Amino acid sequence: MAEYTRSPIADTSARITRRQLLASAGALLILPIIPRLARAATIVAVRTWPADEYTRVTLEMDTELKAEHFLLENPNRLVVDINGLTLSQAINDIVSKIQPNDPYISSVRVGQNRPDVVRLVLDLKQPIAPQVFTLKPIGEYKYRLVLDLYPQVAQDPLLALMDNMQDEDPLAEILENLAANSPTQAPIPSVEGQRLPPPSKVTPPPVASIPSTPKPSSPAPARRDQPLLIALDPGHGGEDPGAIGPGGTREKDVVLAIARKLKKLIDAQPNMRAYLTRDNDFFVPLHVRVQKARRVKADLFISVHADAWTKPSARGSSVYALSQRGATSAAARILAQKENQADLVGGLNLGSHNKQVAEVLLDLSTAAQINDAMRIGSQVLEAIGKINRLHKRQVERANFAVLRAPDIPSILVETAFISNPEEERLLRSPKHQDRIAEAMMAGIGNYFSESPGLARRS
Repeated sequence: MAEYTRSPIADTSARITRRQLLASAGALLILPIIPRLARAATIVAVRTWPADEYTRVTLEMDTELKAEHFLLENPNRLVVDINGLTLSQAINDIVSKIQPNDPYISSVRVGQNRPDVVRLVLDLKQPIAPQVFTLKPIGEYKYRLVLDLYPQVAQDPLLALMDNMQDEDPLAEILENLAANSPTQAPIPSVEGQRLPPPSKVTPPPVASIPSTPKPSSPAPARRDQPLLIALDPGHGGEDPGAIGPGGTREKDVVLAIARKLKKLIDAQPNMRAYLTRDNDFFVPLHVRVQKARRVKADLFISVHADAWTKPSARGSSVYALSQRGATSAAARILAQKENQADLVGGLNLGSHNKQVAEVLLDLSTAAQINDAMRIGSQVLEAIGKINRLHKRQVERANFAVLRAPDIPSILVETAFISNPEEERLLRSPKHQDRIAEAMMAGIGNYFSESPGLARRS
């Protein structure tokens, strides 16, 4: 058998081939790294949500970025440095999105502060307590950098409600005395860096001269003729659109329209007044909705929503009350889980809110509250059943975070299925919104006429 001998040319070819292979392998190891290091983050969308309570600015991006911020005075400015970002048309759009009527921001300037740092300078109309935080992707959203501009002095829902009332309104005096005499009974929602407003000062009546022989007097009877205050809670808002129908109808818009119509009907009653937990398109955390209702001493809390399901055939109205144990059905449990995710979708800075406020969610509701809620829920459900098909013919129960006020009967009304094309069309109709509001008003009126006793007052 002949012995095989490699030629010098073959040895040279082999060495070249090995060298080329090693060089190619090295290049392959380097290639995936270089583009990642060079690639800048992309701004997907810029949104602003101005409101009296606070203004929110949201920058949605395709990757998580770090941001640093600080405040400057004379004039007041908020400076935000965003790392890993370069100037683009999307980030420049924030300048045009600031509205003239924004209570907190007068203008925004954008610049490339350093090669990989974009600086935002927000010129402010008043001192603020800023909250800057990032949110992980959820639902349709990617990463979000959130700038929340709260007033430096927290707004008191009770004082805001008083300001919206006319002097002759009998409830205004009651609320003013509540603000003065129980400023700490229900803490005002606040975030880190905010100061609580000073308590309301009610001028005491002149002191009468004390007779030498005082006569024994009996306690003054409790007022039973004071107006009933109904807290209306339009679900979702701002960054949280709620469910979206096949035609693009957003739940947050529909329920706000219905709540406003219901408020007008309630305010027209001689013995009732209504309070909206949000009167515009902005996000309100679930526990803040509860806290607002408690602060204004509401006699009833109604959260207004529009249901959605994976199958478009689902339809009808439902009413829910709180359950301290398990849900009355699998559907009720799933709905409560979905509604309780509103804070994640809307974007809540969990570390910034007053600890005492957050503990409201841990407070167990009383049996009297739930019993009253079941009764009024039945009345509202019966009235709605006269103008729309019912999805559930009895009040369902589940652990909804927004119903956890321990001293206020609280119900959640799913007005219809926005995921159903026919009911979506009805929900968009102002006339049908009127019918829903009128039905809810009828249910409220029937409850108070048949069951005047309230859990809180008893």
